[in-house]
Amino acid sequence: MGRPLETSSSESLTVRDNRTGKTYNIPIVDNSVSATAFKAISAPAKPNEREESGTEKGLRVADKGFLNTAVIQSEITYIDGEAGVLRYRGYPIEQLALHSSFLETAYLLIYGSLPTKDQFRVFETEVLHHSIIHADAEEFFRSFRYDAHPMAILTSAFAYLGSYYSEANPSLQGRQWQTLFTKGDKASLANMDKQIFRLIGKATTLAAMAYRIRQGRDFVIPPTGLSYTGSFLYQMDHLGEENYVPNPVLCKALDVLFLLHADHELNASCTTVLQTGSSLVDPYSAIAAGCASLYGPLHGGANEAVIRMLISIGSPANVPAFIEAVKRREKVLSGFGHRVYKTTDPRSYIIRKTADEVFKVTGRDELLETAMALHDAAMKDEYFTKRRLYPNVDFWSGLIYRAMGFPMDFFPVLFAVPRVVGWLAHWRQMMLQEGGVKIWRPRQIYVGAGKRDYVPMAERESSLVNSDPKKTPSTVPHSGMTKRTMLASYRGKSKL
Repeated sequence: MGRPLETSSSESLTVRDNRTGKTYNIPIVDNSVSATAFKAISAPAKPNEREESGTEKGLRVADKGFLNTAVIQSEITYIDGEAGVLRYRGYPIEQLALHSSFLETAYLLIYGSLPTKDQFRVFETEVLHHSIIHADAEEFFRSFRYDAHPMAILTSAFAYLGSYYSEANPSLQGRQWQTLFTKGDKASLANMDKQIFRLIGKATTLAAMAYRIRQGRDFVIPPTGLSYTGSFLYQMDHLGEENYVPNPVLCKALDVLFLLHADHELNASCTTVLQTGSSLVDPYSAIAAGCASLYGPLHGGANEAVIRMLISIGSPANVPAFIEAVKRREKVLSGFGHRVYKTTDPRSYIIRKTADEVFKVTGRDELLETAMALHDAAMKDEYFTKRRLYPNVDFWSGLIYRAMGFPMDFFPVLFAVPRVVGWLAHWRQMMLQEGGVKIWRPRQIYVGAGKRDYVPMAERESSLVNSDPKKTPSTVPHSGMTKRTMLASYRGKSKL
């Protein structure tokens, strides 16, 4: 906690409040300072100052978009954006992609260490065993329109899944369900593990069902004897062929892509899961919230945007004109730059190699030449290198998914399925943290109107604010039955 300066320390931040002349000494721990320490830095309100400013109640730390705010201590993923480093539990992503598998890496992310042979056997068996969905779920999936977006279906399906497992819902079991976690209660930890097995195991099944409902096909029961990604491709594509086995190159490529997408620290969707989970909601609802966050085009839809961009460019010959249009801010360059990485995304190297393996069996995608030309042109142009706009994971992953035959609106689903693992790893860490879970409740800086007295509607005057389209409801045009109904007269119709 910040306090007026008494003794100086090399591991502290000295702050002088020029409003009062007071100096405060704020401890630095793990190269961070506590935001609540600044609440001690207060000053008398100035004459005529807005009471909403709260000057006498201490400083708030403004950080729009969480650009430099740490909300939790974590042991899971380390990123150095300046150096292009990504490590899961200390292991470089390059080593894991080369030697590990998605499920082994999932174990690492969730439990903190690479599994022994016996530990992995149990984990893999449980995940695959829990991939089967209750038969009633067929009716749920068939209730969606034929053209429903697969991410809308998947998001809803995760929430729906939670209705089956009352033992995972603190609202039904009481808060003791969570407090027993932190005490290391074996039965409670086993209960938590079961929900983790279910969510990872059923993620591919729900995704495959969302795919097949769009295709007008019957659903497929998860097979036995296949890998995690092999089972996923089987459920998506099997049409009754005897001894059907998905192509091993595609299974391996998807496994690598899943591994690379398994976690990425506190991105928007992971933060959403933790924010939601901090209310002690069941993990299925928290995962559904994360899925909804991932749905956004600034997050999970980026690789789809890359493909649409390449299609719009058309051919390598059109790349120079596109580059110039980007510089004039007339076009958007998708797949380059990253909120965290200020150099090349380390995952992009691995995906590039994976793409080559996929193209050997699928053939080269017609957009590949355009992508290569765009990549080379951007890397040679000072406009982009000066701004540190380098290829990210989305630039190549969309090309792989397209070559494998996945529709573009299914790309975010292929992001969400493996990211369930990262979400669960962070959720589990938060549930088990010392001292239990505190609900996340950010502060705001209120800049709205001061205290106002209510004015009856008849006495209100039109004001200029009503001419601002951002501050008045839009008029919605109606047609068809609604238009005719609005013109009709009937009992109970408002005369306003």
